[in-house]
Amino acid sequence: MKTIYIFIIFIVVGLVQLFIPVNMILNQEAILKSGTVYKFKTRPVDPNDPFKGKYINLNYQIDTFETLDTLWQRYDEVYVYLTVDSLGFAKIKNISRDVILNSKNDYIKAKVYWYSKVDHKLSMSFPFNRYYMEESKAENAEKVVRDIQRKSTTSATYALVYIKNGQGVLNDVILEGMPINDYLEKHK
Repeated sequence: MKTIYIFIIFIVVGLVQLFIPVNMILNQEAILKSGTVYKFKTRPVDPNDPFKGKYINLNYQIDTFETLDTLWQRYDEVYVYLTVDSLGFAKIKNISRDVILNSKNDYIKAKVYWYSKVDHKLSMSFPFNRYYMEESKAENAEKVVRDIQRKSTTSATYALVYIKNGQGVLNDVILEGMPINDYLEKHK
């Protein structure tokens, strides 16, 4: 009788452990399927620490916003409302401490990095700043991204991010009009 209870508890614990990652994967897939895609212009990768493991660290041009609200603290949650510019790239329309009900704009939850009282700019960290890729391609990808960003006056590199209900999924990094993996294959 006691072994039956232990077996049932074992099965329940196993199902819970499976449910959590499956739920996370399905949530990401739902965002990719029905979310709105935005192109985020990237800035040059930090040359001192661009990789931690098998990913590229991405910085975005729209990670600051001018505001007179001086009460922001590091790691505060900020809701960033998006629109697109004339070239189709994401730009910040507004920020808020809370979700704005009935807003027609997509939004993403970000974290406050710092607030400058001198120039009234809020710097934010987006949750999709890592692009994971095959380890054998990571070092070359870092070099290629940095070289393209140095030589280009326009934004030849950008990230495709799907946004839905405050969550974002980084789908791809585009280099000179091509997905990063295709670009690396073509320019071996």
